[in-house]
Amino acid sequence: MTVLSTYVREAFDVTRVAPATARFYPVSSNGANVRVHLINPSHVSFGIGVITPRWLYVLAEATPRHYGDPLITDETLEPLVPSSVVFGDIVGIGIHTGNALRGYEIGRLARKAGATVIYGGIHATLFPEEAHALGDAHAVVKGDGDLAWARALADCVAGRLQPTYEGGRVEPEHLLPARWDLMPSNRYMWASVQTVRGCPKHCSFCSVWKTDGQRPRQRTTDGVIREIVELRRKGFRFIALADDNFYPVTLTDLTMAARRADQTSFQTLSAIRSERFDLMRRLAALPSDMVFFTQITMEAGEDPEFLDAMHKARIKGALVGIESVSPEGLKDVHKGFNVAGDALIERLRGFREHGVHVLGSFIFGLASDRERTFDATVAVAQQAGVTFAQFVMLTPFPGTNDFASWEASMAADQTRIAGVPLTRHWLIPQAQRPKVYTPHPTMAADDIRRGTQRAWDQFYSLTNVWVRSRCVQSLKSRVAFVLISKLYRQMYANTGIATDSARVGRSARWARWLAHPCRRLFTARPMPDLSVPA
Repeated sequence: MTVLSTYVREAFDVTRVAPATARFYPVSSNGANVRVHLINPSHVSFGIGVITPRWLYVLAEATPRHYGDPLITDETLEPLVPSSVVFGDIVGIGIHTGNALRGYEIGRLARKAGATVIYGGIHATLFPEEAHALGDAHAVVKGDGDLAWARALADCVAGRLQPTYEGGRVEPEHLLPARWDLMPSNRYMWASVQTVRGCPKHCSFCSVWKTDGQRPRQRTTDGVIREIVELRRKGFRFIALADDNFYPVTLTDLTMAARRADQTSFQTLSAIRSERFDLMRRLAALPSDMVFFTQITMEAGEDPEFLDAMHKARIKGALVGIESVSPEGLKDVHKGFNVAGDALIERLRGFREHGVHVLGSFIFGLASDRERTFDATVAVAQQAGVTFAQFVMLTPFPGTNDFASWEASMAADQTRIAGVPLTRHWLIPQAQRPKVYTPHPTMAADDIRRGTQRAWDQFYSLTNVWVRSRCVQSLKSRVAFVLISKLYRQMYANTGIATDSARVGRSARWARWLAHPCRRLFTARPMPDLSVPA
């Protein structure tokens, strides 16, 4: 018997799953009388969202028009109103590991109301049986939903819904745009557009390369630009290019491929790189008040031509996975292509010299970390001119190599919290969930948590934030920078690290208060007549 099946029997009353006779079969065979819900679960609501949850609106586009417009609920804005789901509805719930527990709660409520419940997202892809057992799922869509979602809806209406649908990895020509016409107004700071799925790297803590693949799947430039223009027409001028890796081909990749007798790989990589430059040229032709942000690997810092193109395209910021400031730490996470020490500082400064601000991402709790690591990391971030930083504690997420190793090491461990095995930490009630899971050779879990909190406190102290605000010119912009920095800390540090539920609640209230004025800093007057540049 698996750990999961044992847990299901002990911790949940599985008889709550509705009997087969409760399955929904609509009267209309074409789906005209069906109401479709798309729900993004969250245990914390801030009133304002930083970045649009793109998948909600992509699945809205994937919903055939004869079903009508889907009813969209993003719980990062406001919690779901349970009475909004009624008998006969179809409820699509997208979950990642962090919000799976809340997603299962919504699924149980929806099925109890007589709705048909369908799960998707990375966590449901990895654990479809869990969504059935704990979330009362009628069906699970694994992989990309761009095409599979419509199949699931059609089967539901026809009364032949299958337990599992394989969405796989959709080819670039089938990657859908989003239905931004369904987005609520004045609720998000940034919009999001995806240009490429997949990442060629193999970091031990990341599941992207396993779930989305290591082959970059790039959307056509025309489709990306049309979608961005639609968003600028609505008043969005800050756009997140929500890619797994905006820099899918490195100079090293090209050099190695060029040495091979068979030039097929070199030609493929060259074409991918050429398309990146074409996209950036067209971004540069958009209105001059537009600003873009993306996610990229450190190697882009040694590619001046690419950084220059980013600057001209007004890609003014990038999340860079630095992870560790030491060679030993980079080895821990299989990220040997990064650099450390003085070379790291020089590489990061290279981004700034080309006008690209860095949001540096650092991981604490690696086996090589020591008490001095926390302060040393903050010092490097400051010396390198990192504009924003996030400090996260090593967490073994499903689908990663780290999780597989950790789960195997915990085979004989009987630790349970609220009746839940530690190896299923995402099912532990939020207030009781540990912050550190992987045993460390020299530090206690609470030492790591306190050190991580200290890093946030130091980097985002008012003095340090004000010094970093020199990256903008006017006093108004500097004040805005301070507000945004404080908001970022409240939303991503205190609500994620604090063990005191009262502190989490206070942080959420502060974030809600700060979010409204901050949102106005990012939006602009709509441009309804904006045309798509050639």
